[in-house]
Amino acid sequence: MRPRRDARDVLVTGMGFCLPGGPHAPTVTAEDVWRTASAGISHLDNDGLFHGIVHGAAEVFRERVPEIPRRHLRSYADVHLYGLISLDEACRDAGLDFRAGDLAPAAVLTARAGVDSNYDSYRAWHDADPETIDPADAKSLFVRLVIAGTSSDVGSVQASLCGSTGPSYTVSCGCASSAVLLGSARHLIASGQVDLAVVTGVDRFDTERVLHGDRLRRVAERGGITVRHNDEPPAAPRHDRPMRPYDAEGDCMNYGDGSVTLILESREHAERRGARPHGALLSQVTTRSGLGSAVGIDTSGRGLADAARRCLAETGTELSEVPYINGGAEGDRLFTRIEANAVRELYGERSAEVLVSSQEACFGHSGAPLGNLGAALSLMMMRRGQVCPTANCDRPSPVCTFDPVPGDKPRELEFSRALSFNYQIGGVNSALLLGGDDVL
Repeated sequence: MRPRRDARDVLVTGMGFCLPGGPHAPTVTAEDVWRTASAGISHLDNDGLFHGIVHGAAEVFRERVPEIPRRHLRSYADVHLYGLISLDEACRDAGLDFRAGDLAPAAVLTARAGVDSNYDSYRAWHDADPETIDPADAKSLFVRLVIAGTSSDVGSVQASLCGSTGPSYTVSCGCASSAVLLGSARHLIASGQVDLAVVTGVDRFDTERVLHGDRLRRVAERGGITVRHNDEPPAAPRHDRPMRPYDAEGDCMNYGDGSVTLILESREHAERRGARPHGALLSQVTTRSGLGSAVGIDTSGRGLADAARRCLAETGTELSEVPYINGGAEGDRLFTRIEANAVRELYGERSAEVLVSSQEACFGHSGAPLGNLGAALSLMMMRRGQVCPTANCDRPSPVCTFDPVPGDKPRELEFSRALSFNYQIGGVNSALLLGGDDVL
């Protein structure tokens, strides 16, 4: 029986990306993302430095958004280019023209987790010498600080480009940031406050600061200082070897830069303009595990499982209808254990039948974009009847209570419901429930 349709159903009608894509150009379109993720291709190796770098964004930006004057671009950081490229592609994919005012009434919501680009603008302003700086350069530093000095920087630039009159704000909730914002956008649309929402997750991590952090880690380890959870090695960003989610050899994660934008619409609005949706956002739940530490980690997985159960209950979905989960594990054994426990908590004896895969090793652990990316990939998989493999997973960890889809080929699976998990240190858990063709 087909689900009941409602005018306030929330459909995903546009996807846009600006993610690592190799040495010459970023990954921008949904087809680009699918070609990479469905084959488990990784874009992280930069001559032995494993970091998801977005090459060629400036050239793509000039081609796609030529109307922004070069003098304005001097005040933009890389994250602004990433966010505007993914916005432009999402609009093209959805058949919307921001230049014609199509996004004027939209909510423009942005997710951020990293602060490197904001730090750069503050540092340049702080270090400038008032006695020697040229007046024009002083003004330029001030403008750059106003634009790029806060976590709402990308959202402000996007809203200005779209001429938005709708709600506009930024959420920072670590790696769960854009997933949490999808829930906010869904509420805005379902409650009738808006018909259209643009949700962008965007971050950039400075490579040299990653290397500096690794050097500090080594200093701590030389002194015998480390942090362990249930005898697992500490969660460690690395640059000298690749991340391997769910793999027996996985012991680290690699950062990645980039942006993912999704366009959400009420069913009524989408049908009125003849949009072709990718699928539906059925529910999103965020919880915290009640930990007493701001940097604690809930290894039990019960918080994730509870968030997923609440998503299912909210929509009347049976667990048996959900054979696939897009995971948030990044290559560290600790997070593999969290998801293994969560899946076992949810599915019990059936957990070995559940497919759980992660595509973080394709583009890197990018922070705020991850919730949007997991949602987008889950919708692509349902439309194609294929589950993407876990990139860089060759020999699954014995800790896995599920099938992590190892290798470099997609797995055939007809399904119309998927969960997507994200979480943040401190015990924050997010579960998304997505619907496929049967709700369109």
